[in-house]
Amino acid sequence: MFDAGSGLHPAGLALRAEGITDVNLFFSHCHYDHIVGFPYFKPFYNSSNDVAIWSGHLSGTMTTRQMLREFMSPPWFPVPLEVCCAKMATRDFMPGDALDVHPGLTIRTGMLNHPGNAIGYRLDWEGKSLAIITDTEHEPGNTDNNVLDLIRDVDLFLYDAMFTEEEMSLYRGYGHSSWQEAIRLAKLAGARNVGFIHHAPSRSDDELDDIEKQAKSQFSGAFAAMDGQIIEL
Repeated sequence: MFDAGSGLHPAGLALRAEGITDVNLFFSHCHYDHIVGFPYFKPFYNSSNDVAIWSGHLSGTMTTRQMLREFMSPPWFPVPLEVCCAKMATRDFMPGDALDVHPGLTIRTGMLNHPGNAIGYRLDWEGKSLAIITDTEHEPGNTDNNVLDLIRDVDLFLYDAMFTEEEMSLYRGYGHSSWQEAIRLAKLAGARNVGFIHHAPSRSDDELDDIEKQAKSQFSGAFAAMDGQIIEL
């Protein structure tokens, strides 16, 4: 699982219903919109569960366990991390590391361009590949080689498309990118499909439909990802 936004609560209920007791959770970074669901993840509160939590964006400044304790501490949350009775392991890594998680599964990482840092991930499993690239900001005229390395020849990458290219000049330094940059990267990297994620909160469904229509005219494998979407590779 990747990040701990509001979807983490229903995800925890779904895992419990399926009898899954072994979970790995990977953080891209720890801004509020990526951690707000963390204290409400049911598997944390079952002593028969094994949970490993990974982070690398604060490498050298804060460990994963220190970060989690910051999430769950008064006055922001009424009980501390120690209330979680699952067997919880924390895993620190350096950006650029390959992570040893499961036999046959390759997970590579890379630093992204975001205030306070963020980590991009690429997963390769049984001949299929997925990259998750959020939150990051592109620089006009330049290609981020960390991103390019993670998405090269990938089956699907999910990319931060919070803004349009026309809006980017108003939001330089916010740490987000555009759907136009996603398509440029997809073509450059030989990616098969690209899904736009991290939509601007003010963006309407009709606007996202229009973005998707424009994007598909330029790259047939482009789409605007939606809440609850399931994608089979």
